Amino acid sequence: MTRAAKVRPLTRLRRLCLALPEATEVEAWGEPTFRVRNKLFAMYADAANHHGAGRPAVWCKAAPGNQDVMVRAAPDRFFVPPYVGPSGWVGIWLDAGADWEELALLLHDAYRLAAPKRLLRALDEA
Repeated sequence: MTRAAKVRPLTRLRRLCLALPEATEVEAWGEPTFRVRNKLFAMYADAANHHGAGRPAVWCKAAPGNQDVMVRAAPDRFFVPPYVGPSGWVGIWLDAGADWEELALLLHDAYRLAAPKRLLRALDEA
């Protein structure tokens, strides 16, 4: 796999996350994380380290019950990530066949779970 192929999922993920109001990127645990007002809503998992388990992925906050529904419905696309999985976060594979439009919606939902109300109003007005 070329370097460009490895960078592309993170580049696309970064573009989606940082388009949200006041979203920032902070490196933590050796990976890029995406936050709003320092509250985590998504984390990149590189394929080359233990977080990615050989495949690039993103872990994001999910509403209660959504993780189970998503993993059961499409275990080839969604998984329970380590560390944050018990808190309901969902993992989404970013390699072959990733649905970037669906991912944008999931990241939007994850952001809404972490953002303060004032930013949610700004998001709704945009």
